[in-house]
Amino acid sequence: MDVRQALLHRRARHRFDPDRPLDDGLLRRLVARARLAPTSFNMQNVHWVVVTDPEVRRALWEASWRQEQVGTAAAVVVLAGDLTAHRRTDRFLRHAPEAARAKLHDMIQGIYEGKDRLLRDEACRSVGLAGMSLMLAAEEEGLGSCPMIGFDPEAVSESLGLDEDHPPLLMVTLGHPSDAPRPRLGFLDWEECVSRDRFGVPAWTGPFVPEEEV
Repeated sequence: MDVRQALLHRRARHRFDPDRPLDDGLLRRLVARARLAPTSFNMQNVHWVVVTDPEVRRALWEASWRQEQVGTAAAVVVLAGDLTAHRRTDRFLRHAPEAARAKLHDMIQGIYEGKDRLLRDEACRSVGLAGMSLMLAAEEEGLGSCPMIGFDPEAVSESLGLDEDHPPLLMVTLGHPSDAPRPRLGFLDWEECVSRDRFGVPAWTGPFVPEEEV
């Protein structure tokens, strides 16, 4: 399956076969591929919590208001932001040339330190890129996935032992789907959401058809 096919066929799946677990090797491959998603300055400001333990999955099911995709998934991956990653440049720049490390450290502190909203935004960007990469990797393996923000973040944090510097920002359920995907709800026309050069100047016009070849 190529990237185009994965993008076309990926859909949020809401029911999985609870009797078909995912082996550890497969889960590791999926996360390994998704970890290639970019992060600013290589901060890698995402912490992955891969949940397969039945008791922990049940706690997440309760924390997500008993939604079926959490209850039947073979694995639930919680992507937490790391709001202090920028301070630990020795971790993510350890393979950079020595001459660049000090310069980059000072630059990163100047950009991020003390800017809580920017740090949260940066974590959300990184988690979003990572989550989509995970779902495309799952699609390539013939699995279903569902991205979720419908959960109580405090309950999720308590269930997983996350601290205040690692807020849960996204949950992705994974497994073998046991139902057909729901119909798409439709897309905005091109001119409603895509501009060229300046906001409000349409790049293209007309209905958006996902399967079209351009």
